[in-house]
Amino acid sequence: MIPAFGQEATTTTTTKRTGRPDIPGTFVLELGVNRASGAPSNFKTGFWGSRTLNVYYQYEMRILKSNFSFVPGVGFSLERYKFTNKYTLDYNGSTLLMVSPAQAGRDGTKKSQLITNYFEVPVEICFRSNPEDPARSFKASVGGRVGYLFDSFTKIKYSENGEVKKLKDKQDFNLTKFRYGAYVKVGVGNFSVFGYYNMTNLFKTGKGPTQDSKVTDFNTMTIGISLASF
Repeated sequence: MIPAFGQEATTTTTTKRTGRPDIPGTFVLELGVNRASGAPSNFKTGFWGSRTLNVYYQYEMRILKSNFSFVPGVGFSLERYKFTNKYTLDYNGSTLLMVSPAQAGRDGTKKSQLITNYFEVPVEICFRSNPEDPARSFKASVGGRVGYLFDSFTKIKYSENGEVKKLKDKQDFNLTKFRYGAYVKVGVGNFSVFGYYNMTNLFKTGKGPTQDSKVTDFNTMTIGISLASF
């Protein structure tokens, strides 16, 4: 009798794990509060209600082997201004006005806001105390932003005949389409505080909201915090 030999087959399954995509560059989220510098007295904005949300993608390029980097980027700046006096923007012919709730026929106004949304290109020079370990490094940046206004509207929440209503008026309101400004950031690792000053008028020169038959041209500024991913 010829013996039979059996061989047990062993199958090995290899599972390939895929991690998150290694995307070069940094995503930045900024939260800030807006102030209007030199605005007319009826352009009264609240501190917490007037805020900014910036979302940027930035790519850091180290300058040789120094502590400095050139950092271009692209993203969006979403701003809002909450009026504490509940006024709103409106036209009288071609003249832009800040209109009170009574003048607008909405005495039951509860909230009034101006929203401006920009596509922006930030560019900065960044200093890091330890470029080899950016997550634990002190950093300071100075730069500028160029922006284009792609959306603007007012939002009003009011009560009429016992019913709460919302009104959205989508217009350009003589807002400046292209803007530019300067900013600084100081922080450690992925956390910074920043300040931004808009060097162009919020409204087109000579076409801002009129008060006492006078047009007031004014700028805006934002201060806040910045969070970056590595």
